[in-house]
Amino acid sequence: MMASSPPKPVESLFVIGSGIMGSGIAAVGLARGLRVHLYDVKDTYLDKGLANVRKHLDKMAARGAVPAAEVPKLFESMQPTLSLQDAAGADIVVEAAPENLEMKREIFHKLDSIVRPGAILATNTSSLSITLIAAATQDPGRVVGIHFFNPVPAMELVELISGARTRPEVLDRARAFAQFLGKTVTGSKDFPGFITTRSIGVLLNEAVWMLYEGVATREDIDTAHKLGFHHPMGPFELADLVGLDTALAILERLYTGFRDPKYRACPLLVQMVEAGKLGRKSGEGFYKYPRNE
Repeated sequence: MMASSPPKPVESLFVIGSGIMGSGIAAVGLARGLRVHLYDVKDTYLDKGLANVRKHLDKMAARGAVPAAEVPKLFESMQPTLSLQDAAGADIVVEAAPENLEMKREIFHKLDSIVRPGAILATNTSSLSITLIAAATQDPGRVVGIHFFNPVPAMELVELISGARTRPEVLDRARAFAQFLGKTVTGSKDFPGFITTRSIGVLLNEAVWMLYEGVATREDIDTAHKLGFHHPMGPFELADLVGLDTALAILERLYTGFRDPKYRACPLLVQMVEAGKLGRKSGEGFYKYPRNE
């Protein structure tokens, strides 16, 4: 007799933000058989997000993560929406809006009066304070950080962050949700950058300082990290992919949070951002890229 599948920790998922992260989270939820709403503020954003969801599902099917024959059915079950009110019946809401504290606080303030009391409110922030986001609600105990990684369907890791008032049972339910999605969960306290963003911020900044000081060329620094540490890409390649403006914002947030000089952004990084050299998205960062990338 075949063992029965473990019960779902949640049945319905409401994802806020249909960008790169939100569409990936939605696709993984669909693949696990959840009822998924995908919310954004404009039809044009939603249309692009839905196209990305379909691409994610197709890629998951290609590697055997979901049956290819099920992809059309899964995709058609997606419920796109322009109304936050549709979050009313969700078991868990995962906010994947841009990394802006005031924007996130406004979203959570609105959700507070929409989402039923027993539901989990989660933010996908990579570095912002869970405690400050949660403070915008009447019940900060049900707010938790669930930090996914890009691309969500392929990346195994999820960071789970407890705010100052997150209830233990909410943390347990959020962990069960992430594990149900097939993720390996690491826990972090609510300090700036958590585990991964804090670590990568220092790594990227130190690489820029070495280039600035003339220690080595960008190519040699990247090669040393790839071959010496088995990193899939070097720090300059990664910075260009993430966006130099994003990397600078992370460092500024870490410096503000800790007031430790080790987080002081290298002047070269600041200058490049001021010059509009933001990496792949601008066509030039530490390397140059064709405009169609």
